[in-house]
Amino acid sequence: MNRYKKWLIVSLLISAASVAILTIFTFDTETVEALRRIKPEYIIAAAVIHVVSYFVWGFRSRALCKALGYEISLARMTEIVISSVFAAGITPSSAGGEPLRVHMLHQNKIPVGKATAIVFGERLLDAFFIFASLPFALHIYGDMTSNYEFDAALLTANALVFLILLCFVYSLWKPEKVKSAIHHGVSRVSPFIGKRTDTTISHILEQVDREIDHFHESIRVFVSDGRKGLFYGIVYTFVFWAVEFSLLVLILMGLSETPSIPTVFAAQVLLVVLMLVPATPGASGVAEFGAASLFSVFVSPSILGIAVLTWRALTYYLNLLVGGFVSLKVLKDMDMIKKLIGDSTENRRVPENPQLPHSELPEAP
Repeated sequence: MNRYKKWLIVSLLISAASVAILTIFTFDTETVEALRRIKPEYIIAAAVIHVVSYFVWGFRSRALCKALGYEISLARMTEIVISSVFAAGITPSSAGGEPLRVHMLHQNKIPVGKATAIVFGERLLDAFFIFASLPFALHIYGDMTSNYEFDAALLTANALVFLILLCFVYSLWKPEKVKSAIHHGVSRVSPFIGKRTDTTISHILEQVDREIDHFHESIRVFVSDGRKGLFYGIVYTFVFWAVEFSLLVLILMGLSETPSIPTVFAAQVLLVVLMLVPATPGASGVAEFGAASLFSVFVSPSILGIAVLTWRALTYYLNLLVGGFVSLKVLKDMDMIKKLIGDSTENRRVPENPQLPHSELPEAP
C-alpha cells in the first residue's frame, strides 16, 4: 500500500509540474481573454462523456465475458473497469490495470486463464484499432509538420508495440512453446531458490500450464462459438475510442476554438502510441509534453497550456478521483463479505458437549 501511495504522489507531482511549466510558458494577455470567454457547458459535457466511456468499456468487457459463457452485471463490470483505470494511473507504464482486472474477474468465478484472455482480448482490440488508425493519423500530420525527433519517438513506440503483438500472436499459435520457455526459465532459477521449494515450484508450474490452456481455449472460443461477443467487442471498441477522442473537441469548443475533428482525432491516435513507451506512473510528464507538442499544430499558443491542463484533468485526474472512490467501495464491500462469511461460520459452529440451559433441565423426581 505504501508503494502505491508513493507512485500516486510521484505521478501527481510530475503531472502537476509538467502542466505548470506549460501554463507558465504559454500564459499571456490573450490567455486571460480566452478564460473570460470560456464556455463551461462544453467542459461539463466533456466530463460527462468521459464518465460514459467507463460504461462503454464495461459493455465491451461484459460482451467478451458472455462470449466465454460467463454472466457479469454491467454495474459490477463497470466497477472493475474503473478500479483498473485507477490502478493503471498510479503504476509505471500503466502496468497495474490489466493484472487488477484479471484478479477481479477471477473473483467473479472466471478462471485466471480465461480472465487473462478477456483482458488481453480487450488490449488486442484497442491495439488493432489504434494501428488501423495510425496510417491516417500519420498522413494528416505528415502534411502539417516535419519534426524528426517526434518521428523517431513514434517509430520507436510502434516498433515496441509491434514486437509485443508478435510475441502475443506467437503465444497463441504455439502455446506449448510458451510452456517450455517458462519451464526452462524456472529450471534455471530454481537452484538459487533451494530444494525445499521444488514441490511448490512444481505445483505452480502445473497451475501455469493449466491457465495457459484456459487462455488458449478462450481465444479459440472467441474466433469460433464466441464470434458474436467478439463482434460486439469490436463495435464497443470503436465507440469507446470515438467517445474518448471527442473530449478534446469539446474542450477546444469550450475555449472558443474551432477544431478540425480529423486533425484532433489524429493527434490523439499518435499520443496514445507515444504514451505506451514511458515508465512513469500514469505516463505523467510524457503525456503533458507529448500533448503540448501534438496539440500545438492546431491550438493557439495562448491557450495551449490551458487546453492540455483541461484535457489531462478529464482523462487522468478524473480517473484517479472516480477510480479511487470506486476502489475504496470495492475494498469495503470485500471486507464486509469476509466479515459476513466469518460471522456465519462462527454461528454454524456447534459445541462438542452442548449443555441445556438451567431452565430446561429435567426436574428432580
